[in-house]
Amino acid sequence: MPEISVDTSLFSQPLRLLWDNMESCTLCPRRCRVNRLAGQTGFCGIGALPKVSSAGPHFGEEDVLVGSGGSGTIFFAGCNLRCMFCQNYEISQYRWGEQLSIDQLAEQMLILQKRGCENINLVTPTHVVAAAMMAVELAKKNGLSLPVVYNTGGYDSVETLKLLDGLVDIYMPDMKYSDADISSQLSSADDYPEVNLQAVREMHRQVGDLHVINGIAVKGLLVRHLVLPNGLAGSKEIIDFLADEISLDTTINIMGQYRPCYLASSDERINRRPTAEEIAQARRYAIKKGLNVLR
Repeated sequence: MPEISVDTSLFSQPLRLLWDNMESCTLCPRRCRVNRLAGQTGFCGIGALPKVSSAGPHFGEEDVLVGSGGSGTIFFAGCNLRCMFCQNYEISQYRWGEQLSIDQLAEQMLILQKRGCENINLVTPTHVVAAAMMAVELAKKNGLSLPVVYNTGGYDSVETLKLLDGLVDIYMPDMKYSDADISSQLSSADDYPEVNLQAVREMHRQVGDLHVINGIAVKGLLVRHLVLPNGLAGSKEIIDFLADEISLDTTINIMGQYRPCYLASSDERINRRPTAEEIAQARRYAIKKGLNVLR
């Protein structure tokens, strides 16, 4: 494949560093070291430019992101995780989508703003962070004024996140697991818990607790935690970490919508929905610890 040519001089120094990083890619904790600028692909299966599966107002996100205009979601194809139960596996694993240039992606953001969306919600941006944030910077030069949401699976490199300081308004990471064996078995990432804790620390350092004005989030950390059956997510340990090491004002969405998708039916531990009591137990514990639990 031909080498991707982008005039990086048009962008800020942190974004130039992110782009150059793809020559031997270490953007995420996989550290594949393939030359994505020359068309090579690593674990995520995506080259230097992103593939977008959809872009539009989304009304199924958290209320503080949706408002009246919806969250302006841009779903990126590919992923740096292999979750057996992924509900968007056609996008994350089969990589359905259309490759966009940085200019085209920036234009999509401006279109979402014109449509009245409350924010620009970058869904699964970790592996395409360079191009995605270049598009954000370009869109801002052309009038984008909405908060930028970094909606991630939580398997993010601190070194990469540090280069985003000041560019992201709302970090919305998953905190999927507290046990390395479980994360290895279910998402092919045995270092997920360690990486995830460090990433969330850095995200909170940058943006602090979630700040809401007139019911709409404008800045801060919003954690998502999906309750898995049989306690596999390690909810108690994750809640303890947020309350004891991040902030008692941390906003968390305890998510109860798990259902066995993709390959989940092949594993008896995750081939059912969590019970109402499993979900309620996690919610009660988060409330008991003093966290800000979304309804």
